[in-house]
Amino acid sequence: MAIQVKPLHLALVAQALAVAGAVMVLVWCIHFLGGLAWDSSNKNLIFNLHPVLMLIGFIIMGGEAIMVYKALPLRKEVKKVIHLVLHAIALILGIFGICAAFKNHIESSIPNLYSLHSWLGIGIIVLYGIQWIYGLLVFFYPGGSIGLRADSLPWHVLVGLLVFSLAVANATLGFLEKLTFLENSGLGKYSAEAYLVNFTAIVTILYGAFVIFTVSSKAPPADDFSYSAI
Repeated sequence: MAIQVKPLHLALVAQALAVAGAVMVLVWCIHFLGGLAWDSSNKNLIFNLHPVLMLIGFIIMGGEAIMVYKALPLRKEVKKVIHLVLHAIALILGIFGICAAFKNHIESSIPNLYSLHSWLGIGIIVLYGIQWIYGLLVFFYPGGSIGLRADSLPWHVLVGLLVFSLAVANATLGFLEKLTFLENSGLGKYSAEAYLVNFTAIVTILYGAFVIFTVSSKAPPADDFSYSAI
């Protein structure tokens, strides 16, 4: 059952939330946490790349890719390419975001993969990669048979939305984990930074919700089984 609201209207709300989330995470990591760096004697600056790349690069870019089919008034073949490219960018930036966390931990002599957030993160990025490769091979090039595409489409859509939802949920866990570390190190529980982190997490959840609302809205029937939004 589709939501009886124009997808463009829902997508515009998602865009506003995406901008707000991007600004908030940048203000947090640059203003409050001191900046961003891939190489630095201050290892915290390396870690700061992680939330920025995971939110802006992985979740927001991934969400934009998901909404392409419902929100853009373009030919389906054009939307297919945009969809594929945006997901590729999201995957690459997500990998760099995870590498930043590992780099920070290794150079700071901090153990890796000790938390639920990190376990889920590895699983999500692997599923995302598998989903992208499958979509490329079956729906884009070389392309599967009509029967294979028809059978694969519902599962591809379902798994794609599941992976995106898990990414949003895991980002929330990440914000909570980092904020807990900061508060244990002396950050005030009612400080401006604490409020900013919590509101950034809320905006991230709302963005994920409106992405799903957008792809659940009513759209013209697909012309074939070549591809669909995930």
